[in-house]
Amino acid sequence: MRMISESGLERLTMAALGREVGMSSGHLAYHFGSKDELLLRTLEWSEARLGERRRQLLSGPGGARERLDAYVDLYVPGGPRDPHWTLWLEVWNRSHSTAAGTSARTRQSAIERAWHDDLVALLAEGVSRGELREIDPDRYAARLRALLDGFSIHVAIGLPGAERGQVLAHVREFVDEGLTAARP
Repeated sequence: MRMISESGLERLTMAALGREVGMSSGHLAYHFGSKDELLLRTLEWSEARLGERRRQLLSGPGGARERLDAYVDLYVPGGPRDPHWTLWLEVWNRSHSTAAGTSARTRQSAIERAWHDDLVALLAEGVSRGELREIDPDRYAARLRALLDGFSIHVAIGLPGAERGQVLAHVREFVDEGLTAARP
């Protein structure tokens, strides 16, 4: 993950990775088959770790709004070249042209679906308990995740004016306006 985030998948060689992890490039090629598969498996590994943290946050104490803030905090990258987000950028960039094609997109979709489903469940819980205003949880989750993805890409690539703190403030404002504001 570190090597991909530092130099990108194009510049990563199996030989260099093998030296880093103490394996031969042939051994890596045997287990992964291609750099695209290596990238997807690295993303799946990273997502499994984040998924566990996400489930702990979402099942923890606090109201739906507090847990939603924790979800957003976990979602948004820590800063430019965030290793996890660099993996996502590489996957998105390669997903339309890889030999794995449909299989890769199916695996990517499963990862994204887990984030979406957890958010929908949290929103539905908040609505049912009266903590959040009446919304369609699935529709709101799709919109919020699109907003998070867009802002997160800006943070991950280091666009000026898209620092993490600014992004979190924008998202909090969006959530406050959409979920906790009184209806006119």
